[in-house]
Amino acid sequence: MNEKIEKALECFKKKDYNGAIDFFTSAAEIETDNAEIYNNLGLCYANIGDDEKAEKNYLRSIELNPKIPQSYINLSDIYYRQKRLGEGINILSYAIDMLPDDLIFRHYLARFYMDDAKQDLAIDELEYILDRQPDNYDAYYDLAKIYFDFGNYDSAIENLENILKFKEDNEFIYYYLGEAYQANDEIDKAISNFLKAIATNNKFPLAYKKVGILFMARGDIEDAVEYFEDYLNFDIPQEEKDSVGKLLEKLKVKNEK
Repeated sequence: MNEKIEKALECFKKKDYNGAIDFFTSAAEIETDNAEIYNNLGLCYANIGDDEKAEKNYLRSIELNPKIPQSYINLSDIYYRQKRLGEGINILSYAIDMLPDDLIFRHYLARFYMDDAKQDLAIDELEYILDRQPDNYDAYYDLAKIYFDFGNYDSAIENLENILKFKEDNEFIYYYLGEAYQANDEIDKAISNFLKAIATNNKFPLAYKKVGILFMARGDIEDAVEYFEDYLNFDIPQEEKDSVGKLLEKLKVKNEK
């Protein structure tokens, strides 16, 4: 029995998933109540693109032992990818009943709720997580996204700022903060955060474009020209390059007057 599982695992490591399926199936015929084997079978089938058999084996694993976290995660990945949101919500709710201390299920559930347009329920789950894990920056990010989509930019900003307490100098967070401040009509703070994104990663073209647009809107033509010129040095689509190039020429003419 152990030999079959060892050979199955060897095949899995070599990405010989069909070989692993043969050995795991043979082992399952001997140990019909081994939940781990069925979870591993599910992983093998998922890796060869047979989601139907993967789902069947994950469900069998959960039936045999509802205390294996990975079986729920693997199954919810299939449901999420296939946009079977209701089934994902059901299995994750069951996982929370079985393993209430494992907060990862609540985070998965929040993302299902977000995709299912149930933002209020998603917020409840994310706040529950942050009450217990105040350093969970992924939860802050998801909350920020919800609030931004709601148009509650102050709350979006607050949650993005919280991320920076734990994840400093992240160009993407600075960029998203810039977008939130821009949407909240706080242009100076928006520019400041886009510039921080550039300082953190000077190969971040979208931040250069954003700074150029905001300087232009503020009437700082010389600064706008500088950042648009930098933006054009990046590998961007030709249509975009032509459009920004025409805008840049107009700004240069305006600056000369």
